[in-house]
Amino acid sequence: MLATAALAGCSAGTEGTPYPVETAATAASQSAKAAQLPQRPAELTLQGVNLCDVFPQVQLDALKITSTPREAPEQDGPTCVFDADGAEPVHSYHVRAVSSDLEQWITGARKKNSMTTEPKNIGGYPALTNYRAAGEPADCETLVGVARGRTLAVQTFAITRGQLTQPQLCDMSAHAADLALQSLKSRN
Repeated sequence: MLATAALAGCSAGTEGTPYPVETAATAASQSAKAAQLPQRPAELTLQGVNLCDVFPQVQLDALKITSTPREAPEQDGPTCVFDADGAEPVHSYHVRAVSSDLEQWITGARKKNSMTTEPKNIGGYPALTNYRAAGEPADCETLVGVARGRTLAVQTFAITRGQLTQPQLCDMSAHAADLALQSLKSRN
């Protein structure tokens, strides 16, 4: 009986991992997050943009990128990896062009109960910070709604373990997303 009561608030995921059932209050808080997002001031196209060229050299230097940017296998869309591996703490930025509306991470198919999603404003554009709050900080993702059905994703990964906190990773991700957004604005 006690085990049944303990599991009553959870559901089984596809791999048998329990996760909390979304309550009406949780759904309302997700809708409130969506309402906090600013309106997009203009549509910025990602069509034809080589993500490995999104940062000019001065921005690469500011981000401490020391290796040549490289295309990576697509993760929801074109992806470029920028490594800051010249000094500790070693970290990496993955920049992706995703064919989804930003709201998908709040109330849609990309929403994950295991992730903490917080609304942001990056350069006047609606954005989200998305990260796993539990466990050792490993990454943080900033998602910017640059156009209808298009999201610019900038994810910062800690390569050197234990030297970057979750707030640091999220600040680094937001900063890189802001620089990428500035570059996109100058191209449009």
